[in-house]
Amino acid sequence: MKHRRIPHRRAVLAGAGALALAATATVTLANAHAAPAPTIPKPLKLTSAAATALASQLKSNAAGAYYDARAKKLVVNVVDETAAKAVRAKGAQARLVKHSLAQLDAARQTLKSRATIPGTAWGVDPVSNKVVVTADRTVKGAKLDRLTKVARSLGDKVELRHSQGEFKPFIGGGDAIWGDSARCSLGFNVVKDGQPYFLTAGHCGNAVKSWSDTQGGSEIATTEASTFPGHDYSIVKYTGNTDHPSEVDLYNGSTQKITQAADATVGEKVQRSGSTTQVHDGTVKALNASVNYQEGTVDGLIQTDVCAEPGDSGGALFDGESAVGLTSGGSGDCTNGGETFFQPVPEALSAYGAQIG
Repeated sequence: MKHRRIPHRRAVLAGAGALALAATATVTLANAHAAPAPTIPKPLKLTSAAATALASQLKSNAAGAYYDARAKKLVVNVVDETAAKAVRAKGAQARLVKHSLAQLDAARQTLKSRATIPGTAWGVDPVSNKVVVTADRTVKGAKLDRLTKVARSLGDKVELRHSQGEFKPFIGGGDAIWGDSARCSLGFNVVKDGQPYFLTAGHCGNAVKSWSDTQGGSEIATTEASTFPGHDYSIVKYTGNTDHPSEVDLYNGSTQKITQAADATVGEKVQRSGSTTQVHDGTVKALNASVNYQEGTVDGLIQTDVCAEPGDSGGALFDGESAVGLTSGGSGDCTNGGETFFQPVPEALSAYGAQIG
């Protein structure tokens, strides 16, 4: 039997404001000669992967960061010149912004305590240096009034947006990995204690204990553990003699080898493979996002503009050979677009003591 990618499984699938730094040059005269202006290192030209690696090194100096794909630069938000110097010394571009991550995180906590309403989501957007709050079409009347009041109380640290879709986990009936009550998508094959497993979404693991690669087929794996809401990850142990290469189905006759797990970076270009809509690409828009599904809140998600649909749940979000996320849910579809949220893979691996493989 072929790997559970799975053949015919269509495997499915953060921040700083763009404030310009106004520099004022000061010239000091001494002995009738002008002192040389300080030299500011030029930012390095970086690939998306290199920018992600650099961003992880600069977290202590940053108020969020994002990758400028056109300029191939990592832009790091800072709130003072000392941090800016440290950022430039590493080869990234520093930008002075108004709000620190601590201030934006405090705004997030206010939203969590006063406006946790099903159909809402929020995450720190590094490009606008704000917490962007999204309300789906189900948030109306008194609930919308409450959300609007809380958002306004937080001033320019928060921006409220509206979505025409509805936030929900992308689970549905179809093909890929099958249970008796649901169909999802396999995320990534992993190894735990020397044994083969795979990762998928937690809401999939909650719904299904025994998995097959065909509807009504024989069992190939069983859910060992799952968490949803709170997080959205599940680990499933292979029970049959099933091939389990570390790769993702690209639905064009080829596969993408997966060798590692990696954190996402805002601005990063990513791909998602899923059992309903196959392969789609897009951009990471926010990190550490919270989504208030009808079933409960999930925190720490990756927010993207990659489309997905029911049945894509659990599927792979990846960048080249790096496993980035597991499809959780969102709004919209692959005809009209929308937002899709992903559970970070490194967190799931850490929770289960597993490795990509």
